Amino acid sequence: MIDLVRAAVVLIAAACAMQGSALAQDTSRRPIRLLVPSAAGGPSDFAARLITVKLSEALRRNVIVDNRQSVNGILASELAAKAPADGSTLLIGNNGTLVMNPGLYRKLPYDPLKDFAPITQLVSAGTALVATSRFTPQTFREFVTAARKDPGRINIGVAGANGAVGTEVLKQAAGIKLNNIPYKGSAPTEQAIIAGEIDVALLSVPVVAPQVKAGRMKVFGVTNAKRSNLMPDVPTIREQGVEGYEFGNWHGLLAPAGTPDRFVRDVHREVVRILNTKEVQDLVLSRGNEIIANTPEEFAAKLKREVPRYRKIIAESGIEVQ
Repeated sequence: MIDLVRAAVVLIAAACAMQGSALAQDTSRRPIRLLVPSAAGGPSDFAARLITVKLSEALRRNVIVDNRQSVNGILASELAAKAPADGSTLLIGNNGTLVMNPGLYRKLPYDPLKDFAPITQLVSAGTALVATSRFTPQTFREFVTAARKDPGRINIGVAGANGAVGTEVLKQAAGIKLNNIPYKGSAPTEQAIIAGEIDVALLSVPVVAPQVKAGRMKVFGVTNAKRSNLMPDVPTIREQGVEGYEFGNWHGLLAPAGTPDRFVRDVHREVVRILNTKEVQDLVLSRGNEIIANTPEEFAAKLKREVPRYRKIIAESGIEVQ
């Protein structure tokens, strides 16, 4: 009788092991959903599409871009935070969704420091203050003068959390009042500027450079500490008298917290390899971006530093917390 019981236990254990193995094999073959917190065509989407094709080849799994645009990128980030930690979900995060949103919302539906496994920062880019071609002021100083003369009349497009923080700090630093018009990401804000629906906006340099060159926008300055190689003749806002004003943006790759470390390391290794190929480097540099490609530990440390830093910036700037 005992032998029969032992045999049954062995058979059950073997069946469970086979079922677990089949499940693991099934999971490893499932497509990977790469959540992007903005519309197609924006900087976050560009960062995603830099890596998807070659990452699919390297992992032998389809990596499918899933654009989930929403105000300040909250929807995509929340979906990723609540997704199963089984290697089937990745997220493109940026300084807006990861380090600014915690200071902008009292009840954010995800915690950037607890809900994600950082993999690597991908690329960074500068930001520019641009205006529709129909806007009367021709320079940054003329823009400031116009804004001071008629407070709240000038409409500024706000693209996500990065745009919200940059806009409020700019208004405070320059001593002006503008009327904020929120948009769900960079791409719709760009179209609104071109169409003349809004007067000005803070947008990524790689996005606006070709539009400025084509005459569909005019640029008043870049927000980085130094000038952009895409627009070397455009002065920084800091150069034009707004002391201490400096903002840029970056994009990174993350997985839900609890995702197996081996998967995180495999993805990190392959993404860094992809970013270091000449093809990708040339494309990134041609758009005025810079490659970061740091380690999971370095990315995690960056988030731990930046979240409290931006909480302080937002609190001191007087931005209304939602």
